[in-house]
Amino acid sequence: MEKFFKLKEHGTDVRTEVIAGITTFMTMAYILAVNPNILGATGMDSGAVFTATALASALASFAMAILANMPFVLSAGMGLNAYFTYTVVMGMGYSWQTALTAVFFEGLIFIVLSVTNVREAIFNAIPVPLKIAVSVGIGLFIAFIGLQNAHIVVDGATLVTMFSFKGSLAAGTFQSEGITVLLAMIGILITAILVLKNIKGNILIGILVTWLLGILCQLFGLYVPNPEAGFYSLIPSGIVSAPAPIAPTLLQLDFSNVFSLNFLVVIFAFLFVDIFDTLGTLIGCASKAGLLDKDGKLPGIRGALLADAIGTTAGACLGTSTITTFVESSSGIAEGGRTGLTAVVAGALFVLALFFSPIFLAIPSFATAPALIIVGFFMMQQVAKIDWSDMLTAIPAFICIGAMAFMYSISEGIAFGIISYTLLHLIMGEGKKVTTLMYILTVIFILKYFLL
Repeated sequence: MEKFFKLKEHGTDVRTEVIAGITTFMTMAYILAVNPNILGATGMDSGAVFTATALASALASFAMAILANMPFVLSAGMGLNAYFTYTVVMGMGYSWQTALTAVFFEGLIFIVLSVTNVREAIFNAIPVPLKIAVSVGIGLFIAFIGLQNAHIVVDGATLVTMFSFKGSLAAGTFQSEGITVLLAMIGILITAILVLKNIKGNILIGILVTWLLGILCQLFGLYVPNPEAGFYSLIPSGIVSAPAPIAPTLLQLDFSNVFSLNFLVVIFAFLFVDIFDTLGTLIGCASKAGLLDKDGKLPGIRGALLADAIGTTAGACLGTSTITTFVESSSGIAEGGRTGLTAVVAGALFVLALFFSPIFLAIPSFATAPALIIVGFFMMQQVAKIDWSDMLTAIPAFICIGAMAFMYSISEGIAFGIISYTLLHLIMGEGKKVTTLMYILTVIFILKYFLL
């Protein structure tokens, strides 16, 4: 492993990488429950989608380790799976087989773009201040996800608001929802204390301790599961289970609509969101891991992008939506993961999940939420690297950070960051400092908002 992953060169060891891989998997295991639920609304077999998601995630993560030796883990992208179901199938009226075909073509195009360095060129064209801003923005974004997953932040008259314990007690929902919010808050404190004490594996320990506290609450009757409201038993229903057959979704592609204009629009939408979500995640996570060189470039990025593209293509053949690099990879990086061994461990756990699904599906979102919030803190530390005295670059960086968090999208954050960076430089007479590719990206982004 030392020879293949170059552990010493990256300042890590097997134990650190294993803990990092487990941590990353724990923070993103929810996708195994969520993706079948979302894609199942199209008429797809949920069991087959579960198997396809686990296999595609493992395959893509192994590819990341082999082709790039980086600690990034991949799975079916949130947002992209919703677009697959609610826009392409339920909105536009395409069959799920046709939607899978669009994902398949997207993956093939990605492979071409990765091999021909187009995606690498886009990555390198983004200015360093914006790359730092992407990392910071992802920190806010992932912390916001954690707060929502824990129900600490909920819908309200002000768009979002804090969960009301008083309201929960009055409504009689404290023993289902309220107690989990309280446990999440306790989990944040526990994880923060572990971080402050510099205990190895602090984030993973935080997840497990929070989950254990939840189990104890259930055993003593403080937590009462309410499946209809989305609050399930925290105690695994079993240990071992047979993988669901993948036949209902395997190679179920429909090429009959390939040459229609709408089909091309669907492919472009998948392509656009995935390109910039992936680039944003790679920028943010690589920056946190210290993998970027002095020019802000990521050595070996071609392999990382190719692994992402291979995962998407294989995922479509297996029967799942677009596979992409997960922002939760930052949780493993925060644990010290620096090589592909982290991705291998997480990929192996996706395979194990096929046979031990009752355990992995019992991991509650309130237990992983503290990890996401603390990781958000770690990524926010990058904000100190932005030169706030240089307002010409600092303002676009701020716009990028804000858009990413408040628009709930990595790709929108990048889009607004690039547009504002280019236009402000042009208006202030500094247009020569902007590369040709940045101008092209700015035009594409602006057209996207009017045409899609």
